[in-house]
Parts: sequence; structure tokens; C-alpha cells
Amino acid sequence: MTTQTKPALRPANPQFSSGPCAKRPGWSLDALSDAALGRSHRAKVGKSKLQEAIDLTREVLQVPADYRIGIVPASDTGAVEMALWSLLGARGVDVLAWESFGSGWVTDVVKQLKLPDVRTIDAPYGALPDLTTVDFNRDVVFTWNGTTSGVRVPNADFIPADRQGLTICDATSAAFAQRLDFAKLDVVTFSWQKVLGGEAAHGMLILSPRAVERLESYKPAWPLPKIFRLTSGGKLIEGIFKGETINTPSMLCVEDYIDALNWAKSIGSLEGLIGRADANFAALDRFVADSDWLGHLAVEPATRSNTSVCLSITDPEIEALDADGKAAFAKGLVSVLEKEGVALDIGAYRDAPPGLRIWCGATVETADIEALLPWLDWAFAAQKAKLKAAA
Repeated sequence: MTTQTKPALRPANPQFSSGPCAKRPGWSLDALSDAALGRSHRAKVGKSKLQEAIDLTREVLQVPADYRIGIVPASDTGAVEMALWSLLGARGVDVLAWESFGSGWVTDVVKQLKLPDVRTIDAPYGALPDLTTVDFNRDVVFTWNGTTSGVRVPNADFIPADRQGLTICDATSAAFAQRLDFAKLDVVTFSWQKVLGGEAAHGMLILSPRAVERLESYKPAWPLPKIFRLTSGGKLIEGIFKGETINTPSMLCVEDYIDALNWAKSIGSLEGLIGRADANFAALDRFVADSDWLGHLAVEPATRSNTSVCLSITDPEIEALDADGKAAFAKGLVSVLEKEGVALDIGAYRDAPPGLRIWCGATVETADIEALLPWLDWAFAAQKAKLKAAA
């Protein structure tokens, strides 16, 4: 029920951005005091820090021992691009898209790589495409969690164990908050600034033995920029997966990532992280279920993200507005919450339908989600009253 009475309790931390995301609880700059600043990343201390980040990633994310883990440039985007440009072209490709980032990978594969045998399997915002139509004799590119739609695959059951093609999975807003079935995934990518609240510009590239075999047996028909090269002389550049990064990383960001991973271990590692994200989503989901003006963009409950939760304004009077009116109302709602200092950066992604996007990842406290909820009702009532007054 909406109310025009301003709530008394405010979130202790109003940061609900879907990326970069909130820092871990209790974080301060003191956490970075051991950073290898002013030192070469190729020096012993730098390489040891990078290796520590890789080892902790394997431990917390529960990556199989025979999968390679590398730190690469340009965030998750860089990691996905490296995989697409280095691995695709050996066979046909199915690219799945149900939100803006998946659509971006379609553009890369179709318009940039210009592969001759590509199928696009897509769905509108709020839905998954028909996963039964995917052909796993081909290579398959998909996002695990649609950051801009709040729609995720519920599990990896749709991927056969005896697939012939590779599965390339953009998992950037899923890793550390949703359980990834690595046996079904040949390439997994993510960035530090999502679930663990790390700093931007660094990506993670995880390769299965099948992906490594492809890299060593297949040479793309196009030239590869140095920043994309994962092999030399037909062999995997193993150093990339031992902390010898392709370009110069920020050792400050590396230290911050290590701190986040150690925090993850302190709360129960992957199980603890998933539990926190699930609790945050549950608190928000209960509110949405009782709301007379807000609904999930993701239609099917099983596909609703527990991190980037995307919400639609379902009030009939707002739904009756034209596209510009709906967008203006949603922006006004976001603006008033930001002015009050209770919710920052919760507007829907620019390509998505107008609405809200509230990050519920593990670094967010459930108490802050709960404190935010009455403010959503208050802001909606205030904006609707303003709309009626202007009519």
C-alpha cells in the first residue's frame, strides 16, 4: 500500500547500483594497505598477488582444478570479446539474447566477426528464449543472468553433457551469487565490480579443457590484436593463467579483489554469498508481491534474478501513459529517491523498459533492502500526486 508519509528509517547504505556495486560491509581504504603499489606486476610481489587472486577465485567460486583462470583487461566485456574472437568460427554458432548485453554479443558475432553460420535465438525483455531450440552441436554464446532484464537461466539442465560445441557463458552478474554448473560451461567470464563489489576494468576468463583444446587446434581466419591473443605457436599461453597478465593491471584493484574474496570466505564462501543474495531478493520479492503498483519484469518466477532485480510500474494509470510519459514518471521516481539519499542508481538500464533496477547482490545488507521498501511506496505516492496535480 502506498503512503505519502515520509518514512523515518533510512538505509544505512543507499548504494543499490547494478555496477559498480556496493563495497562489502565494513570496507574501508585500510583494506588496501598491503597493495603492491609502485611495484611491477611482473615482480615477485606483483605476480604473487595476481596468483593469490586466481587461487582465491578458484576456491570461493568452486572452479574445477583442471579449468584455467586468467585475469584479463577491459572487464567482463574484454573477457567475452577474447573468447568470441579466439574461439568462434570452427563450427556454426547459436547466440542467445534476452537483454542488451546478450544483444551486444549478437552484434559482435554477426556484424563484426561476420561468421557465415549464425543463428540468433532471442526473446523480449522479461522472458527467456526457447532453450529447447538451441543446438549444442554448434557453439553457443549466452548470458547466465541478464543484468539489464533481471532474467536468468534457472540452471544448466538445458545444456547436454555430451555436447559437441563449446558453451561460452557471460556470467558477470551471476558469478558468486548463483551456482554455475562448470561441467556444462566451457568459457565463463565475469568482472570484479559485480557481486563482490570490486573495482572496474579487470575481467576474469575461465576456460575448460575443451576450450583449451579448441584454442590449440583452431586458428581463426582473422588477425587477432595482441590484447586478445591466448596462444603462441599453437599452444596456450599458460602464463596468463598464472598471474602473468597481458597488460598492466591495477595492483590497487587486485588488492581490493583479494580483500573481497577473503571477506567471502569469512561469511561461508559461495554458499554464504548465495545465501545473502537470496535473502535480499526474498525481502524485495515479498514487497513486490504485496504491491499494488510494482511488478517483476521477469515473467516466470524461476527465471527471476537474485542480483539485478528489474521491476516494472504496473499501476494502471501509469501504464496508460505513452512511452515518454512512462519513462518520465520512472525517472522522476528514481530522482526523488536519490535526492532523499535513500537509493542511488536504481533506474532501469537505458535500453530496458522504464522501471527500477535494484541490486540485491551479496554485498548489500538485507536490512538496507528492508529499509528502502517503505521509501519506494512513499516516492511512488509523491510522484503520482505530482502527476495528477499537473494534469
